Amino acid sequence: MAPTPGKTLRETWWMPLVCFGLALALSRTETVQLLEARTLDWRTRYRAIFQAPPDPRIAIALFEDSTDTNMAPWPVDRAWHGQLIKLLALEKAAVVTWDVLLDASRPGEGDRAMAQDTRLAIQAGTKVVVGASTSPTATEARPGASEPTQPLENITGDRRRVEGTAHGLLPFPELRAAGWWGGVDAPRGPDGIIRELPLLIRIGEHHYPSLALQTLLVYLGVPATEVRVVLGDAVYVPAAGRTWRIPIDERGWFLLNYRYDQPGERTDFPTYSYLELLVKINDSRVEQKPGGPRPPDLAGKIVFVGQTVTGKADAGPTPRGAFSPLVLVHANLLNNLLAGDYARRVPAWLVWGLAVLLGYGGIVALAHRSVITLCGSLVLGAVGYAALATGLWVGGSWWLPVIGPVAGFAGLQFIVIGRRIRAEQRVAQEIRGLFGTYVSPQVVESLIKAGQPPQLGGVETEITAYFSDIQGFSSFSEQLPPARLVELMNEYFTACTEIIQEEGGTLNQYAGDAIVVMFGAPVAFPDHTSRACRAALRVQLKLGALRAKWRAEGAKWPPVVGEMQARIGLNTGRCVVGNMGSRMRFNYTMMGDDVNLAARLESGAKHWGVYTMCSEATRADCVRHAADRMVFRPLGRIVVKGRAQPVAIHEVVCLQENLTTDTRDCLELFGQGLARFAARDWAGARALFTRSAALEPNLPGRTVGVRLNPSLAYLEIIAGYAAQPPAADWDGVFVMKEK
Repeated sequence: MAPTPGKTLRETWWMPLVCFGLALALSRTETVQLLEARTLDWRTRYRAIFQAPPDPRIAIALFEDSTDTNMAPWPVDRAWHGQLIKLLALEKAAVVTWDVLLDASRPGEGDRAMAQDTRLAIQAGTKVVVGASTSPTATEARPGASEPTQPLENITGDRRRVEGTAHGLLPFPELRAAGWWGGVDAPRGPDGIIRELPLLIRIGEHHYPSLALQTLLVYLGVPATEVRVVLGDAVYVPAAGRTWRIPIDERGWFLLNYRYDQPGERTDFPTYSYLELLVKINDSRVEQKPGGPRPPDLAGKIVFVGQTVTGKADAGPTPRGAFSPLVLVHANLLNNLLAGDYARRVPAWLVWGLAVLLGYGGIVALAHRSVITLCGSLVLGAVGYAALATGLWVGGSWWLPVIGPVAGFAGLQFIVIGRRIRAEQRVAQEIRGLFGTYVSPQVVESLIKAGQPPQLGGVETEITAYFSDIQGFSSFSEQLPPARLVELMNEYFTACTEIIQEEGGTLNQYAGDAIVVMFGAPVAFPDHTSRACRAALRVQLKLGALRAKWRAEGAKWPPVVGEMQARIGLNTGRCVVGNMGSRMRFNYTMMGDDVNLAARLESGAKHWGVYTMCSEATRADCVRHAADRMVFRPLGRIVVKGRAQPVAIHEVVCLQENLTTDTRDCLELFGQGLARFAARDWAGARALFTRSAALEPNLPGRTVGVRLNPSLAYLEIIAGYAAQPPAADWDGVFVMKEK
């Protein structure tokens, strides 16, 4: 019977807790976190196939190799930056955001020109935001109270956790006075990829927006004083008739939902060369050259300016590329803010809580399935979970961890599989033991070694069939209640079966009080006859010990139990042995006329007052293999019911070493009497049988349970023949009228 869910849970309650607990601890290590981030990168690259284009208000201008070669090497005179700002203002760009640190002042007119162009652009409606960052070393730059960039003051939470230093790398003073600046701090992860970055930085005692957040604020026209920051919750920006909620953690960091990377793809930011914009806008707006290429439409857009010159590149690995301009990080962040496209982590309590619950559910449903089913569920479970994680990221930007939960699930499945394998081995051993109680262990081993399930059919071979029955069994059934009868028979059957299997016999079946055994199959012992005879004698000796035990137990058993005797019939011959029955149910058994003869000898033994009787075939083969170790008594020739040919029968008396003087004398007198009987000398036979009867090993009234012995049986036959002699052609054969 299959275990109940309650029993299964009681045995396995610890497995999900241990497996997922260890997986949770493992998932917090740096190595696993890196692997987890890599799986997210794979999902991000897959997502790019399906995602929509970025916010159309964002464009990228790159100072790349072509600009560096054809215009001037990086870093160029800042007057060129001023020119680009002025030209973008002509194109009515909404914001020009520089992912460039323009901190130290330079000699010449470049700084003044860029600052002047910045002021003019702002007056024309194009805001300018420049990069700044925290500095681990002291600098002379100090934010001014009258500058456009103001700190964020409305902050709730532990400000000490905000990324920052005492000093900052700020735009040169003229530029700082003209436009806004924001932090470009974007620490890389252990693998060099930026996946999170701060939305605010601390410089000295004040906190300032990041480059992307500052760009959003100037684009929306929201002053820093109106921004509310709740660390561990969100940055709240009131604008356009609503409050923008931007999620952050306790440090003020934002989980980047990186989508758009290499320029040129349909779903990436429109990207232009720094030099291309200078030339096209100048030719179109300033020089107004006819027929020239039109500049891109940048009206109302936010233009990010970055640098990616080989050997000087502000570039590196991203979730979507091995080497990309890092201005794309800030552009992606701004895209997240504009679109409300936020990456969200599935809460850890939900992930691991559901993992544990599903672990318990899986155990209840699968713990007792086959190993193949369990292995299949491991593969399907891992694939299904990975598909779920991918679907959540592609469809909703939910980051569902993969490595830790799958490791926990795999660990749980390996334990369940190991437990199942151990259980199957244990069951196999139990089946082997249980099957061995019905048939010889050699049968089990031969079937196992065959490497295939048993098939119907048999082979003809020589065996010794063994049938035993309890004398007067109906008396036991009448005097014992069923439970006590079962207890008695189990003790008897156990004793007999142990001896039979020790001698190499194969238990064929228990039929009521009968035991049916074969010797010589499936393992073909050459001395199967002597094994069968020796087993029969040992069973009779053991039954004698059991009778003494039962009598010693007093009132526990009625007197009939202490008188139990068993009769055994043995015959040797060629029979068909194999699996017989239906295709749905069959037994390893024996069939043939010689099997039936063994059964007749067992039932016929009562007519001769013997308890172990065998055929001449059994005796002759036993003598051939065991020489004179076994003592037999010839009982004459009989014709059993159902057969026409007579068969010589013998009593298996004892082993030679157990033969007493009285028994030897009894057998000698009995043999002489049997000869006189065959010669129709009734008087001579009577005299000899009378003398042998006094020496019989089993005597009525002296041996418990004995009512007859061979000498007394022949005296009864002689009495009948004396009154009614057999026919003149009688040859000494006794014809049995009953089974």
